[in-house]
Amino acid sequence: MFVKQRMSHPVITAFPDTSLKEALDIMQKEQIRRLPIVDRQGKMLGIVSERVLLKAYPSNATTLDVWEIKDKIREIKIEEFMTREVTTVSEDTPLEEAARMMIDQDISGMPVMDGDKLVGFITVEDIFKLFLEVLGAREPGVRISALIPRSPGAVYKVTKAIFESGGDIRALGIFQGTSTDTGEIFFKVDGVEKEKLIQSISSHVETVVDAR
Repeated sequence: MFVKQRMSHPVITAFPDTSLKEALDIMQKEQIRRLPIVDRQGKMLGIVSERVLLKAYPSNATTLDVWEIKDKIREIKIEEFMTREVTTVSEDTPLEEAARMMIDQDISGMPVMDGDKLVGFITVEDIFKLFLEVLGAREPGVRISALIPRSPGAVYKVTKAIFESGGDIRALGIFQGTSTDTGEIFFKVDGVEKEKLIQSISSHVETVVDAR
């Protein structure tokens, strides 16, 4: 699966001369926390975050009166706070690579580019939604995980046993096990009772970790 299949588009953007208040109003209205900044031709110049703008916003403790505050925040332009060196990805970047980049660089979202054109935005929230799908969080059935050896045919044996027991696999994933020689296989299975499911796979796994 690629970034283009999960990114948000079209992208909400602002100009460098957008005021601080206008930018925060846009973020609140659109329920976003990152705002790409573009020039009048649509070329991306940088990005600002809601967190940074809120820190710059005059607080209630300021010595300015209410009218001075309103004038001040109309004068402040977001170009003063935008990050100009922005990590981006292309539409055909694999989602796992985009997730790795966000984790490694401690960022919560990235603009998606087609050449020099801004075409989308991918966020940590988008990755979490995919994670829910992979784990079948909204699918019916028995949730079961087990340790299997990392050897050819191990996954096939377990999936074959589930099929032969009448189970319908709605989600499947393999994670690191307790050692480099094992993997923890995860299933969401519909159409078969928990006890029957456990019995069907027991001879093909090292141990059943959890079933519910």
